[in-house]
Amino acid sequence: MSDLKAQFEQAQKDVRKLTKKPSDADLLALYSLFKQSTEGDATGARPGMLNVVARAKYDAWAKLKGTKTDAAMKLYLDKVAELQKKLG
Repeated sequence: MSDLKAQFEQAQKDVRKLTKKPSDADLLALYSLFKQSTEGDATGARPGMLNVVARAKYDAWAKLKGTKTDAAMKLYLDKVAELQKKLG
């Protein structure tokens, strides 16, 4: 397993140990970076207007279109490190 993948998996565990809940914007960023890292570009139809949460998640993920797996993992690691400093 690559070092980056191991760090990515550790960051997934670390983010669950934060002492405070991240903001909705931070959670959306984590979600979209995780999805881009693990599944690649967003797929499927964009959720309808009435499904606000699913639509926001899809839109955040779709903005990362074309981001390579390694780059998305590094951005995820950076986001988790930022949140650890900010939220403990």
